[in-house]
Amino acid sequence: MVTKQTTDFSSLDFSAGETILIDKPPQWSSFKVVYNIKKATKLKKVGHAGTLDPLATGLLIVLTGKSTKQMENFMGLEKIYTGVITLGKTSPSMDTETEMTEREIPDDLSEEKIFAVRDRFLGDIFQTPPMYSALKVNGKKLYHLARKGKVVKREPRKVHISKFEITKIDLPDIHFEIKCSKGTYIRVIANDFGEKLNCGAVLSSLRRTAIGDYSVDDALTVEEFVKRVSAAQ
Repeated sequence: MVTKQTTDFSSLDFSAGETILIDKPPQWSSFKVVYNIKKATKLKKVGHAGTLDPLATGLLIVLTGKSTKQMENFMGLEKIYTGVITLGKTSPSMDTETEMTEREIPDDLSEEKIFAVRDRFLGDIFQTPPMYSALKVNGKKLYHLARKGKVVKREPRKVHISKFEITKIDLPDIHFEIKCSKGTYIRVIANDFGEKLNCGAVLSSLRRTAIGDYSVDDALTVEEFVKRVSAAQ
């Protein structure tokens, strides 16, 4: 498996199929990244292997041409995320995208309690997908329903957390690195983490650093990609 992105764009054939590593900027949807790749390569057949929320940054694998048929192979790979869980707040979206409500952090909250709760998320766990997600129920994306104030039943799903490292505690912020299976919602982990500590929490920062053996260190920004494609034409 080739895991490092080439710097020689003159040798690429986007129509035949290429795997592109992009470092998604904040405030961009994954769809917007794909749109810009399509525009630069002049291709209709472009897709991404795993959505990142608009507020999140980091590795997005973009496939072009015939490589789009391999999308499922990438979707099933483990992902690594770094980010910040902020205690004492809750929101409908479980991050900072929607209006937040303040909650009191218990006076007796200790690092020992934080690490004990962390341990409860390791291994196989069940998550209920958030209403603010691209998951479809009866053909409708949940976030469209959520923005209308609607809530529908979602079945819990089993996911696997193979690593959950707390890298820094600077209350109310807890910095982390998580390695997880396909379908894991880090926002739900943040929300559930806060509930188990009786103070609520939101995901205030998220960056995807790896998908399988692919690293964000080898990724290009959208601007860099567009410039290289233009220079190779």
